[in-house]
Amino acid sequence: MDRNTATAGALAICVAAALWGLDGVVLTPRLSNLAVPFVVFLLHVVPFGLMQPVLFRCWGRLRTFDRRTWLVLLLVSLSGGLVGTLCIVKALFIVEFKQLSVVVLLQKLQPVFAILLAAGLLKEQLSARFVAWAAAAVSGGYLLTFGLRGPDLSGGDQTLHAAVFAIIAAACFGAATVFGKLLLGKVDFKTATFARYGLTSVLAASYLLLAGVGLPLSTTTPGNWAIVVLISLTTGSGAIFLYYWGLTRVRATVATICELCLPLSAVVLDHLVNGARLGAWQWVGGLVLVGSILRISTMRTDPETIKPAERDRRAADEPRRRT
Repeated sequence: MDRNTATAGALAICVAAALWGLDGVVLTPRLSNLAVPFVVFLLHVVPFGLMQPVLFRCWGRLRTFDRRTWLVLLLVSLSGGLVGTLCIVKALFIVEFKQLSVVVLLQKLQPVFAILLAAGLLKEQLSARFVAWAAAAVSGGYLLTFGLRGPDLSGGDQTLHAAVFAIIAAACFGAATVFGKLLLGKVDFKTATFARYGLTSVLAASYLLLAGVGLPLSTTTPGNWAIVVLISLTTGSGAIFLYYWGLTRVRATVATICELCLPLSAVVLDHLVNGARLGAWQWVGGLVLVGSILRISTMRTDPETIKPAERDRRAADEPRRRT
């Protein structure tokens, strides 16, 4: 994979992550009058319905899935779709969108889960240079969110509960990055998005029934529906399309670092929309984060990270390139 392709993929993931930051700060707060499981259901079933006129051919592709593909799809839908979304929306609702620094904690831990899983499941070897820049990116993200102080836990048990949900979400989203990479090894990004939203809608509906929440449509205001549709077209399925397109062009370990653009956009938007001020060290952290992401996204694959079969293939292709 050449540098331009990898850079384009990394940029797509950065844009998708920034859109998710917009969602958390500006859009999802407008749904706080609804039950959390119902919000998760709406944020999947509505985009899935909107996909039908454009991606209806994906129904036929689902019939070609083998058991392994269905299993990977189930893992993606459970981790990144149902459980991860439930936990992050619950965390945001608990703090009433006033202490975003605690919830954004998830983005500091997500790369840890994703990189470990990628090394274990995808056999993505990690060079010392990559680990160093990844550590710089995580450190920059921490400074961006917290400055030189720790997370603000002054909210008592309520904030601690939000932090727990945020950590669970971090593990789920980190796992979803790796499982998504496995899924994209078997299907194209359009089918992957279609299938993920479809299966997550089924899982979310099942959860609503089991939890006794039902479908409280009467509590959904016209404003809520407008926000759900807007999320569906932009920060929801739109961002997922962009994310999966990018994920086909970069390694899972690179993707999870690029996703640190989420806290970057969340903190900046929190400043612009809610008037939260950024300290000097937060600006330093933002610069370190952006610089590290740019370095990782343009980094050439080190020779030691190339598998033997891939190295042999490249060596065989080299004479043909020269001619």
